[in-house]
Amino acid sequence: MKMPRETMPVLDPKERSKNFDEVACGFTLAQSQLEASRCLDCKNPRCIEACPVHVEIPKFIHEIIDGRIEDAYFTLYKDNILPAICGRVCPQEKQCEGACVLGIKGDSVAIGALERFLGDYALEHQLHKPTDIVDNHIKVAIVGSGPAGLANAASMRLLGYDVTIFEALHEFGGVLKYGIPDFRLPKHIVEAEIDRLKELGIHFEKNVIIGKSITIDQLKNDYNFKAIFIGSGAGLPSALGIPGENFSGVYYANEFLTRVNLMKSRDFPKSPTPVRIGQRVAVVGGGNVAMDAARTAKRLGAKEVFILYRRDMESLPARLDEIHHAIEEQIEFRLLRNPVTFIGEDYVVKQVKCEIMTLGERDSSGRRRPLPTGTYETFDIDSCIISIGQKPNPILKDATIGLEVNKWGCIVVNDYQTSIPGVFAGGDVVSGAATVILAMGAGKDASVYMDRYINEKKN
Repeated sequence: MKMPRETMPVLDPKERSKNFDEVACGFTLAQSQLEASRCLDCKNPRCIEACPVHVEIPKFIHEIIDGRIEDAYFTLYKDNILPAICGRVCPQEKQCEGACVLGIKGDSVAIGALERFLGDYALEHQLHKPTDIVDNHIKVAIVGSGPAGLANAASMRLLGYDVTIFEALHEFGGVLKYGIPDFRLPKHIVEAEIDRLKELGIHFEKNVIIGKSITIDQLKNDYNFKAIFIGSGAGLPSALGIPGENFSGVYYANEFLTRVNLMKSRDFPKSPTPVRIGQRVAVVGGGNVAMDAARTAKRLGAKEVFILYRRDMESLPARLDEIHHAIEEQIEFRLLRNPVTFIGEDYVVKQVKCEIMTLGERDSSGRRRPLPTGTYETFDIDSCIISIGQKPNPILKDATIGLEVNKWGCIVVNDYQTSIPGVFAGGDVVSGAATVILAMGAGKDASVYMDRYINEKKN
């Protein structure tokens, strides 16, 4: 209890805000073993229950302590196929670490950092556990190569199925590739983890838009896929719905981040996808995506970057680490400010007018509700990045007869099965925008129901 939590080494804020190098440097073996030794070895480990994929956390922690690093990795990998990724981007403080008993009176065990250490160790040392897969030659299709699709594909492949992943974009990884910047998640890590799945015999097809290139009906009837999993995520941005939102210089975060991360606009003119942001950038929103957008704008050369958020600091939904890193990188937080109109000249944004808010009673989210005051403040800007949430793209729904969705456009499921027999779904396309590990948990759990459905159809 008295041992302090190990601190993750990070790059200097002044230097890192000028490049896209990874900010957090990771634990050494010695640090990992010191941190692992803080575990109390609870009789009823709440951390396992709080993990969406139910990793045997105490087991791999004790294997780290004993120096059995390979064993620790394979314990972790059994339930989490993307440990080097999840160790970097999952909100452990709200999941496994949030349930840690040590956190009641002090700092919880740094489970995420230990997970990252094992994932990186495995990639560095090319750890592979022989997997005896008995092929059943039954074809299943996965729509989307993001975390839900990858987890479902791995689970189905290990059950012996002939698995094909269809990706709409020109690179695999979904939000892991286009949404999360390199300074949080280097793309070579994503590629290395995907390569491990290819080695299992999973087929990957890119530049295929399900609903345009091929329909769900064609996958079932023409290509003989016995079950389909939709893990296409939530990539359609939510709009503010205020005047001037269509001005040049106003971006949505997923468009902005896709241009920078996937289209490599930061390398312009070497990469022919420029992004004009100017010197003064406002970012609307308080989640992880907003922090990513703000910190990316800083790295693209903006001198002044500030967050506009209608609640207070305590209510920010972003991870504490991301908020802390943003502050270190001199991102400003202009709180209790709600944009009401953009002011432009010749259809180019020049200012954003905000209503000053106050906080009332707590709402269903547990946060105090923002209330208007009738007073306003205007900020000069060269660009604005809107990050107030995403929802599923309607292309697949519009092209698939009988696919039931709710009022937010999310696919309705029962035990992961959609309204179309044999078609399953999970992750953000069902829940709305959430976390990587929750999407992985959905993909993994859905495989159980897909396997059951296929076997029942055979019998």
